[in-house]
Amino acid sequence: MVIGAGAVAGIAVVAFGMVLTPGPNMIYLVSRSVAQGRRAGLISLAGVGAGFLTYLCAATAGIAALFALVPEIYLTIKLAGAGYLLLLAWKAVRPGGDSAFAPRELKADPPARLFMTGLLTCLLNPKIAILYVSLLPQFVEPRRGHVGVQSLLLGLTQIVVGLTMNGVFVLTAGSVSAFFARRPLWTRVHRYLMGTALAAFAVRIAADRSRAVVAAP
Repeated sequence: MVIGAGAVAGIAVVAFGMVLTPGPNMIYLVSRSVAQGRRAGLISLAGVGAGFLTYLCAATAGIAALFALVPEIYLTIKLAGAGYLLLLAWKAVRPGGDSAFAPRELKADPPARLFMTGLLTCLLNPKIAILYVSLLPQFVEPRRGHVGVQSLLLGLTQIVVGLTMNGVFVLTAGSVSAFFARRPLWTRVHRYLMGTALAAFAVRIAADRSRAVVAAP
């Protein structure tokens, strides 16, 4: 086989854990689904999927090698991503902050804008950038050969996991939002859990001194 079962399982677990950590993709998809309905959420999710594919193409084209050769760029991206996550954490826990599932007034967007916003939200998501730049190459096994194919298959595994879980969020957002609307205490608990998770992830990113990993051809 081109890739091992352990590598597939490993990247699937990483992708599962990252998608459950509240971030820009989840917040946008849930907010849009609650405000404009499941169809709008699914169109937005298609944009997120296009963002995943864009990162995958860049990764297989050797973007990780660029960051390994110019570590200053890699460090800048990591710190910028950590800062962005801390900002999201503050917005969640500050007085008057909202849960991702809190109903909110959003102007109804046409399908093209929904798709493009989902795409940009994914492309600007530091979690996804870090996953493709730093984590994905660590599951590539050079001894198996076909490094590019391995990267492609592992990336597709991440995309399947990411789209499946985000699709669940889109389809259940309305019900979860109604649940929180009837239980203000749970809304506050969710806000603080979300903020804590974002802050912890930001600190872990900022404290990590590892370099971008590139699998040898």
